[in-house]
Amino acid sequence: MNIDLILKYFPNLTAEQKEQFAALDGLYRDWNAKINVISRQDIDALYEKHILHSLGIAKIVSFKPGTEILDVGTGGGFPGIPLAILFPMADFHLVDSIGKKIKVVQEVSDALGLTNAKAEQIRVEQLNTTYDFVVSRAVTRLKPFLGWIRYKIHKAGNNDRPNGVLYLKGGDLAEELAEVPDRYRVYDLSDYFDEPFFETKKVIYVPKK
Repeated sequence: MNIDLILKYFPNLTAEQKEQFAALDGLYRDWNAKINVISRQDIDALYEKHILHSLGIAKIVSFKPGTEILDVGTGGGFPGIPLAILFPMADFHLVDSIGKKIKVVQEVSDALGLTNAKAEQIRVEQLNTTYDFVVSRAVTRLKPFLGWIRYKIHKAGNNDRPNGVLYLKGGDLAEELAEVPDRYRVYDLSDYFDEPFFETKKVIYVPKK
């Protein structure tokens, strides 16, 4: 699978965006050989399991120019880097507590020429800035995650949805969501993407109270 999979669902990319998405395969193969941020069996499915999965968030909110987004526990740069390519006028702060992962994120971002993505090795609890949205991909159960970022989201926003959390998760979430006191909405990515991989994949949207 390659960039054609991205174009299937996001056909209106600019020439620069197409080049950036196409470059991800070589960049991640190169860096993954040095610093393992993607499992060996997943690297051949990069466009499906990592890039398109990250872009599932874009099916729920289309970030307007000037939107500020925090990617918590970004790992190798997901979902932040694909979203930063797709929304070049929004600002992304990609954080992880593991320095070698942030090195990969920074190197990939620099190679792509992304000017709207900043990578930083820091624990989310240490951040004293606020954002319109917090995005993440299954770093922990949702209830403790919401505790980490509760004061990281500011109230005012200019997007079509209120500011909040957009959390990528898979599997049966009934027990996990039963713990969450906040109101939320679950979006099935199988409604947007045809591939079998997405049958159990979801975006959980938790608007700021």
